[in-house]
Amino acid sequence: MSDQTGLTIWGRRSAFNVQKVMWLVGELDIPHTHIDAGGDAGGLDTPEFRAMNPHGKVPVIRDADGTVVWESHTILRYLAAVYGKQSFWHDDPAARSRDERWMDWSATALQPAFLTGLFWGYYRTPEDRRDWTAIKAKQDACAQYMRVLDAELADRPYLSGDRLGLADIPAGACLFRYFGMGLDYPEVPNVQAWFARLQERPAYRAHVMLPFDNLYGRLAF
Repeated sequence: MSDQTGLTIWGRRSAFNVQKVMWLVGELDIPHTHIDAGGDAGGLDTPEFRAMNPHGKVPVIRDADGTVVWESHTILRYLAAVYGKQSFWHDDPAARSRDERWMDWSATALQPAFLTGLFWGYYRTPEDRRDWTAIKAKQDACAQYMRVLDAELADRPYLSGDRLGLADIPAGACLFRYFGMGLDYPEVPNVQAWFARLQERPAYRAHVMLPFDNLYGRLAF
C-alpha cells in the first residue's frame, strides 16, 4: 500500500481532518508519501486499510518503523513528539497541556459547532434542504467561540504563545472555511490577525487554503 520507506499518509486532501495532519507535516518538513483515500478515491473498506484502522476513516498514517496511528489529533501529537521536539512538543506536562487543552476544545466544541454543524448545515446542504433554525444556532455558537479565541489572542500572536504550536492547528484550520463561506461573522480583530499570520505560512497555504467550492450543496463526499 506504500513504499514503506518513510511516513505514509492516507486521506483526501479536501478532508478537514486530513488537512490538519498535512499542515503539520508541512511545518515539520517531514518526507512522506500521500495516498488519496476516501470519498471518490475509495479504498477505506479494503482488508488492508481496515487492518490499519478498523473504523474505516481517514486520516491514517504509517511511519517508517511500521507504527500506525489514526484519529487526527492523536496523529498530531505523535508527529510532534517524534519529529517536532524542538518546536511543537513539550516534555513538561504542564507546558504540553496548554496546547492540548485547545486541541481538545477544538475537537469537542469548535469543530462540532462549525464543521459538522454550520459548514455541513449551511454550505454542504442543498439550499432547499437547509434548516435555518439549526443553522442560526450553530452560527451563534461559532460566533461565541470566535470571541473566546479573540480574547485569548489579545496578548499573544498564536494560541500556543509567541510561535506556532499544536494549539493553533485544529482551530486555525477552521478559519479558511469559516471566513470564506459567505456567512456573517463577528468582529474578531485578534482572530483575523492570527488568520493573516497563518496565511503567511507556506504549509498553511499548501494544505489548508484549498478551494472548497466543489463541496457547496454536496452532502456526499
